[in-house]
Amino acid sequence: MNYSIGFDVYGTLVDPVDMGQHLETLIGNHATEFGQLWHEKKVEYAFRRALMRQYADFTVCTQQALQYCLNVYQITLSPTEQQALMAKFSQLSAFEDVIPGLNELAKQGHFLAAFSNGPELSVRKLLTNSQIMPHLQSVISVDDLHTYKPNPDVYHYLMKRVQTDNNTCMMVSSNAWDVIGAKAAGLQAVWVKRGANKLFDPWDIQPDLIVSDLIELADVLKQKS
Repeated sequence: MNYSIGFDVYGTLVDPVDMGQHLETLIGNHATEFGQLWHEKKVEYAFRRALMRQYADFTVCTQQALQYCLNVYQITLSPTEQQALMAKFSQLSAFEDVIPGLNELAKQGHFLAAFSNGPELSVRKLLTNSQIMPHLQSVISVDDLHTYKPNPDVYHYLMKRVQTDNNTCMMVSSNAWDVIGAKAAGLQAVWVKRGANKLFDPWDIQPDLIVSDLIELADVLKQKS
């Protein structure tokens, strides 16, 4: 069976930890925990805006999360330094398994699309810089709907954009909440467990597959075909 597969971007295709080297230059010893808090806060802000129906695109959520972290750590950066730090989000590296995994999935005949909370132009720039873009057939952004994952509307929108149904539309993400959101909306969903210590949320919703990376995903789908 061939699937139309939507891939989460941050944490699934590209490595947000790659921001560490940029943060160290400006933040210093607090770079690791600063980066983790920044990531958590930008996702939290997107969730809250979706619930409040007070949409602003993911760039705004990221900028406001940065301001929060600067306040927490009592760090002062100039507007130019903040802008330079934000720009680094378009220069994150792909995980090593991503391009070979996507190549194998494409050979099997699956339709491959990035599916992100980020604005489409920003996501395309990131995926181009990380050399992932040539291995995808589409980029789909929740920005089109002015809401965020895990709103079920966005997963239904994915199915609409790839012109398929819930039997052949698959969400692939390293974020447990994203996988749960996709399953709750009726899609097939795969959790990419990037790290032995990662835990899946103890809900009554489970992924259809758990894989360590995209190469393993390609192997599993090949065996099922």
